[in-house]
Amino acid sequence: MRDIRKNVFKYVIAALVAAILSVWVYELNQMTKTQLVNRTGQSFETGVVTEILQDNIQENGTRVGQQTVVVHMTSGVKQGEDLLTTSSSGYLFGAACTVGMKVVVIQSVAGDTVVNAVYSMDRSVIVVGFIVLYLAALIFVGGWQGAKGALGLIATFAAILLIYLPMVYLGYSPFWTAVLICVLTTAVTMYLIGGATRKTLCAAAGTIAGVCIAGITATIFSHMTGITGWNVSDIESLFTLYETNNIQVGGLLFSGLLISALGATMDVAMSVSSAMKELCDQNPAITRLELMRAGMRVGRDMMGTDSNTLILAFAGSSVSMLVLDYAYNLPFLQIINSNNIGIAIMQGLSGSFGIVLSVPATVVLAAYIYKAERKPSPMPLTDIQKNS
Repeated sequence: MRDIRKNVFKYVIAALVAAILSVWVYELNQMTKTQLVNRTGQSFETGVVTEILQDNIQENGTRVGQQTVVVHMTSGVKQGEDLLTTSSSGYLFGAACTVGMKVVVIQSVAGDTVVNAVYSMDRSVIVVGFIVLYLAALIFVGGWQGAKGALGLIATFAAILLIYLPMVYLGYSPFWTAVLICVLTTAVTMYLIGGATRKTLCAAAGTIAGVCIAGITATIFSHMTGITGWNVSDIESLFTLYETNNIQVGGLLFSGLLISALGATMDVAMSVSSAMKELCDQNPAITRLELMRAGMRVGRDMMGTDSNTLILAFAGSSVSMLVLDYAYNLPFLQIINSNNIGIAIMQGLSGSFGIVLSVPATVVLAAYIYKAERKPSPMPLTDIQKNS
């Protein structure tokens, strides 16, 4: 009976917290954004290419100029109509249209005048399909744990879209907003995977410690090298946001670093915490020092691969820049002192610092929590003791 009441109490508390958070998120997103670009009369609509009137393909297979095509509109004020549309041959905008291709059209309507241009191939269904396929694979392979992992992933993206972005837009510190997001997503994900247990507490505390270490390391690196969030390549576009909405664009670089390091740090902390909990269950007589040594052995096997994964992830996102530097044969001093390379190094190393140091943090926390002295439960009274 006591266990039932305890479970009901936990569910009531979780539902109450979720309700309060939902109301706060709803109020947070009730804002009017500053209009940076005049889009009056302009919209993005879907359509299907039904005819190609003029192609732009050359004899050597390249495309120059633009295509003239007929698009049957499937949305918008011109839905159901066949409209004459152009499609440029740019790498960023336009599409190599073929008959039957689904496209997204930039449409500007002013009275009876309609201006159309193909923006891109319509990839919406494909993108959503791959997301659904991934979640289905996660649930099929992982079973119930996979389903809870999928819920945690959805909660993480919802926190970024519905909490992080609005708070940063409203002028809150991107760094501390990212810390809040990391705490919330860690708590939700760990609770879904491990429940309200000591293992979950240890893993969550180790994750938060690792993420904070990554942020501290990045801050120290920034102060010593002079690299800040104002040195990013798209600073000119971001500066517009600073002037119009007072968005603290200088902190975006470091907040992104915290969020990117969260997944790998969470993985390490949960694995170490789970392994140490299993050791305690299998050998209740194990001492705190022995448990810490075993946890460090498990953590050492993980930190090498996970830190390597994070560095390779940042290196992979900078491959285009590295190829350009290599092709132009830039001097070493120019490369090592460029802002882009410095930012990539800071992101990779700071995140790896967080992963590496989250291991001892999780080990120490788990050792003290798992081996904490517990008060012995009172023995039930016998009939003789009751009558005496």
